[in-house]
Parts: sequence; structure tokens; C-alpha cells
Amino acid sequence: MVVLNRIYTRTGDDGTTSLGSGARRKKYDLRVEAYGTVDEANAVIGLVRLHTAGDATLDAALDKALGRIQNDLFDVEADLCLAEKGPGGARLTVTEAQVAWLEAEIDRLNAELEPLKSFILPGGSRASAYLHLARTVCRRAERIMVELKDQPGEEVSPPSLKYINRLSDYLFVAGRYANDKGARDVLWAPGQNR
Repeated sequence: MVVLNRIYTRTGDDGTTSLGSGARRKKYDLRVEAYGTVDEANAVIGLVRLHTAGDATLDAALDKALGRIQNDLFDVEADLCLAEKGPGGARLTVTEAQVAWLEAEIDRLNAELEPLKSFILPGGSRASAYLHLARTVCRRAERIMVELKDQPGEEVSPPSLKYINRLSDYLFVAGRYANDKGARDVLWAPGQNR
């Protein structure tokens, strides 16, 4: 269990931060950037939930799924925060089962949507716009995680990388779902303003 009884420690005043292992890294370190960007995606999902919780036009399962995803994202952050395995070789990370659950949620939502005939623009409803914002932050987190994984001596667990990749797909589908199951999607009109 995590106990936070003191919020400021002054240890970061020198431009470093502590990983879960206690190792110090610069605040601009790629690993710190990775878990910070996952945290940013999580915060945007929190904004989404302001517009999904109690919305009579959306099923309660969408908000419940977003709550579960927020918790899962902390598992991804914990994985990224622990650059090396903890005592006994254990490392907190998401699992393949969590990735499979996310895939099932994508399929559940997508089954109620008409196939796309054009790319869509972020917007339509507030919830959808924020879901698309979360998707773009999630994609940035994924790019940073891949770059981190490719660095000598660094590691990113495969399930965490899969989860973030799948999550951006989920957020896209959920964005359409939150637009009256695609009826309020804003379609891209190629070259319309030439």
C-alpha cells in the first residue's frame, strides 16, 4: 500500500526525481517522460469522465470502463517507474488479461457503430472531444515508450506497451460511441476548403 503523508520532499529541487527503485533520474529522462505522459493521458480520461458519469445518453458501462482504465494506467506507470525488477524479481505491470479485456471492450463498443467511410475530426460531443484528446496523449505516450524500449539498458514490458497501443484504439472507438454511436461524428471532407 502506498502512504503519502508528505507531498513535498525537496529532493527534486536539483532537477532529479526518484524512480520506484530509489534510483535518481533527471526530470527530463525518457523513462520519467514516459510515465509522466501516461499520467497525462490518465488526467484527460478524468476530464472525459466529467462528461460520461451520469450521462443518460451513454450507457453506464462506458464510464465504468474508463474508471477501470484509469486504474490500469497506474499499473503501467508503476511498471515504467520501476526501471529494474523489484525484490524477488517481481515488477508491477499490466497483464495480458488486462490487454484482452481492453480488446473485448473495443469489440463491444465497435459492434454498435456503423463502419467508417471517412476519417473523423475530433468533436461532436464534449465526451467525444475529450476522448480524442486522451487518444492523442496516449499515442504520444506510446511513442515515448517505444523510444525508451529501444535505448540500451532500458526495458518496457511487452504487456504495458500492448496496453497503451490498444488503449488508443479503445479511445478512438469510445469517442465515436460517445457521439451517439457515431451519428454525431464530424467527418473529414478532404480538400473542402481549397
